[in-house]
Amino acid sequence: MSAAHLNVVLLEISNQLNNENLESLKFLVRSEIGKQKLERTKTGLQLFEVLIERGRLASDQTDYLVNLLRQIHREDLSDKLNSLAIQSGISNNDISDAEKAKLDIAIEVIKESLGKNWRKLGRKLQVTEAKLDSISTRHPTDLEETAVELLKEWRKSRAAEARTEELIAALRNCQLNLTADKIEDQFERGQ
Repeated sequence: MSAAHLNVVLLEISNQLNNENLESLKFLVRSEIGKQKLERTKTGLQLFEVLIERGRLASDQTDYLVNLLRQIHREDLSDKLNSLAIQSGISNNDISDAEKAKLDIAIEVIKESLGKNWRKLGRKLQVTEAKLDSISTRHPTDLEETAVELLKEWRKSRAAEARTEELIAALRNCQLNLTADKIEDQFERGQ
């Protein structure tokens, strides 16, 4: 998502926050933002500007705000920000159609097989702990959806460099050889 696009989304979110929402957000960030600065913060936009200044919010770093919005029970706004970030982060145009098809097959197999090992795979794929925590918060009980979100984050971070070979190597490094074999079997059947 571009900075300009992020600003449009942040403006929409700010317009939908009521005073109670803003006070709750300010309470949640009080350990990171000084008391004086928080007292001068009167709108959601002002709070977002402070988060940007502190490096907690950027066009490619929205998880912190997504989690804050969820904590104040504004899942509608959290989902809006999260879905826009994911949509803009995955650019399938940069990946060949053949590789995109292979990635789609791999994601299907992984989501059905991964289970509780999703965090281990995320670390092997070099997804940050903050992203892993965010995924866990958004999907605490649905392991399939957790796996899908993990792989979306990985694809977003790797962009045009996302390759099924990297996924298979990470699975094997996690001792998830059966899942890696299933993916390779699916490729062979598809050809």
